[in-house]
Amino acid sequence: MLVGVPKEIKNQEYRVGLTPASVKELTEHGHDTYVQKNAGDGVGFSDQDYIDAGAIILETADEVFAKAEMIVKVKEPLAEERARLRPDHTLFTYLHLAPDEAQTQDLIHSGATCIAYETVTDKNGRLPLLAPMSEVAGRMSIQAGAHCLEKSMSGRGLLLGGVPGVESAKVVIIGGGVVGQNAAAMAVGMGAEVVILDRSVEVLCKLDEQFGNRVRTVYSTSHSINDHVTTADLVIGGVLLPGAEAPKLITRDMISKMKKGSVIVDVAIDQGGCAETAVATTHDEPTFIVDDVVHYCVANMPGAVARTSTLALNNATLPYVLQLADKGPRQALEENPHLLEGLNVCKGVVTCQSVADAQNLPYRPAAEMLTEL
Repeated sequence: MLVGVPKEIKNQEYRVGLTPASVKELTEHGHDTYVQKNAGDGVGFSDQDYIDAGAIILETADEVFAKAEMIVKVKEPLAEERARLRPDHTLFTYLHLAPDEAQTQDLIHSGATCIAYETVTDKNGRLPLLAPMSEVAGRMSIQAGAHCLEKSMSGRGLLLGGVPGVESAKVVIIGGGVVGQNAAAMAVGMGAEVVILDRSVEVLCKLDEQFGNRVRTVYSTSHSINDHVTTADLVIGGVLLPGAEAPKLITRDMISKMKKGSVIVDVAIDQGGCAETAVATTHDEPTFIVDDVVHYCVANMPGAVARTSTLALNNATLPYVLQLADKGPRQALEENPHLLEGLNVCKGVVTCQSVADAQNLPYRPAAEMLTEL
């Protein structure tokens, strides 16, 4: 198969779809890989590194899309990239389609086979290609939130862990999944008072076993969210409904009652955000203020630690890239029902139920579309 790796063009996005090590694996499997010039510069991989691994370097994204049968990226394709997609393309990347009607329509019109990292599952129903970036984002959320609490960022002027004789900041984490667990680990390590809310008693039990009395676990209801959000110094929104738009659990009314200079880090912003006031931001201008509450809503948080994120992501995606390249998309999807869960749009049809529901679009089960490939 001919595999293409364009340079990411989203604001301050330095990650790259394949590392030289991943390219070498593809080369050893007999596949040709086309990498756009300087695609790996942001994470310390030179064009020569890719050449040494067996890649062919092309000057422009136009050339990469023209040559390749499968496009491997990190972030969702922007409008100019979507315009390059063809019906014979397989696109493998994060898509986060539910809140993004424009992208969904463009992918439908492209006729391409579009597989989303974030809805690929494993045998336990987990999301193995979302997990590494959720780990990064969860840890970064505390780092970013602690910075936003500084007075120079319009925060309350608090040190997250306090000092002897001065109480620490209260960190409230909504969602006890991968983001929440990693956020809690960082917040506990920094000495904060930590509260985690989740609707799964099983998840709360596991968190209690993991952290003991270093965190408080609370069953999530609108009442308990209101109680803890309005008394928090830092709120982390780590809610996830796979493939679907995030529920708006933090209301505008709650935000109006929060302390002046408190902070919300909405990690769910890729799926529309779990705060009613959330609007996606960039690393250039990461924050905005509503009702004296600092909002950090960067939609590609892991891009700030691009090398760590790229290596972690490739560890997870490479086996699936090899399956798609070795077998072709139809056979790979037929043989791997977990990869099939990642098929969001195929030959002009939405094949992810939650995306179709979010946008009131016609839906066909992914398995029914395999004969079209």
